[in-house]
Amino acid sequence: MQLRDRTRELTIAPLWRLGFRPFFLAGSAFALLAIGLWIAHLLGYLPAWQPAGGSLAWHRHEMPFGFGVAIVAGFLLTAVQNWTGRPGLSGRPLAALFGLWLLARLAWLTEVPLSLLLAVQLPFLPLLAGIIGRQLRAAGQRRNYPLVLVLLLMTGCEYLLLYGLALGDETLQRRGALAGLWLLGALVSVIGGRVIPFFTQRGVGRISPYAPQPRLDLLVMLLSLGAALSFALGHNLQPQPWLAPLFLALTLVHGLRLRHWYDDGIWRAPLLWSLHAAYAWLPLATLGLALWHLGLLAQASLGHHALAVGAVAGVILAMLARVSLGHTGRPLQAPRAMGWAFASLQLAALLRVLLVPWAPVSGLWLSGACWMLAFALFLRHYAALFWRPRVDGQPG
Repeated sequence: MQLRDRTRELTIAPLWRLGFRPFFLAGSAFALLAIGLWIAHLLGYLPAWQPAGGSLAWHRHEMPFGFGVAIVAGFLLTAVQNWTGRPGLSGRPLAALFGLWLLARLAWLTEVPLSLLLAVQLPFLPLLAGIIGRQLRAAGQRRNYPLVLVLLLMTGCEYLLLYGLALGDETLQRRGALAGLWLLGALVSVIGGRVIPFFTQRGVGRISPYAPQPRLDLLVMLLSLGAALSFALGHNLQPQPWLAPLFLALTLVHGLRLRHWYDDGIWRAPLLWSLHAAYAWLPLATLGLALWHLGLLAQASLGHHALAVGAVAGVILAMLARVSLGHTGRPLQAPRAMGWAFASLQLAALLRVLLVPWAPVSGLWLSGACWMLAFALFLRHYAALFWRPRVDGQPG
């Protein structure tokens, strides 16, 4: 059986052997392109560019549901094979799913009719949730069902945004976009809670694993889903002091997790400090929202961008750098340039949160340039890994 599976895999082009390959490659390239277009448009260099739904709707949708979802798809389609011991999506079915994602990105970039845009965009997340859910169910992997739930909730958020786009209702668009972003934050919390302590233990040579914290993990998940729900319901569009305790509680539990996982040895390994530094943006983002609800911070967007750039994109880049090495059979030693990439993305977050409110033009282009440098460095050193076979000859 294993021999037949191995023979069949050798007939598949390496790019289509596992989900991480096309989605990590295209997702990181799209991150570079999308922010480049957005910053150029904001600074007036693309006055004639008019994507479907308008530039603001495009940015609101494409960062969480274009870039973010691509990386989530690549990660889950690959991880579910390890969790279940069953072959993951590959070959033509994987190429078809990826083609649907790519077609939607092209549709958003152009002035296609809204009906065509919806036709190519609406199916992706339900299909992804169905594929992951079916594999988990077949293997009896109930422990991972919450990840399918988050995918379905993200589907609902995306549909809310698209419904608002169809109606021309900006409030509905904001609710869907922000709820989707904070659901990505919930995924970062869940996945980070699994991989950061494990990677840290292995990376620093710690003998005993970190003590599990199931109650704290559950609390983080419930509070994160509660935060996303509050955006979907529209409660977070204006300061609401009664919501401040929710975000303060999230700040506390994220801080407790970081403290529990910390080891001085992480600073010797870029693949570790990048994960810890990115996760640290989660309590900063939730603290920012708490202060905004209490009237102590003028702009909620500072908290949203701390989450989007610092936490979500930061964890994504750190995970891409490590997971791509492991799944292509290479030693877990990132190229030296990736340390600069991680630092550049951290600087992008700092500039977006601290400089943009005081110097919008300088802050935007500097932050955007740092973001683009980070993903350009990743593509420079990792792109070829995705279309080449594993170096150890193993499947995948």
